[in-house]
Amino acid sequence: MIPMLRRILRTGIVTEKRPEPAKLADSTEPAEVARLHEDILHILGRALTIRQVDAGSCNGCELEIHALNNPYTNLEGCGIKFVASPRHADMLLVTGPVTKNMENALKVAYDCTPDPKLVVAVGDCGCNGGIFGKSYASCGAVENVIPVDARVPGCPPTPVALLRGILAAVRR
Repeated sequence: MIPMLRRILRTGIVTEKRPEPAKLADSTEPAEVARLHEDILHILGRALTIRQVDAGSCNGCELEIHALNNPYTNLEGCGIKFVASPRHADMLLVTGPVTKNMENALKVAYDCTPDPKLVVAVGDCGCNGGIFGKSYASCGAVENVIPVDARVPGCPPTPVALLRGILAAVRR
């Protein structure tokens, strides 16, 4: 055990170093995130609540959705929050091709969401069925089950693309 501890102390921390603030300021992505935040606050003028529904995805899109809540993107900082119930939501964020087992659950979540409601299909699977398409086990795209207001393509889409998709749905 002692040799292992010595080796750990000798090696040190092997993760990447934190970027310099000047390098972050030169990047276009933080500026774009800030601009998207301002647009969302200007258009909404209030908080937006989102219910995320996994209709049968591989969880790649969910990982990017979770990245929306990190300090870098800070979705809650611009008044957008995720809720546990569709009854409290303004928007449904649906990922994955809709499996036959999730078809009824997605319809119920859509019906429970109060009007006016928005639906955003996330990822290639949510937009067009992806590699799964329409089959005996899959209904394919989200729009085959419920009406969709905006689509965010990508496998998986980046957090900035997700913000753009949310903004596009709100602008409608």
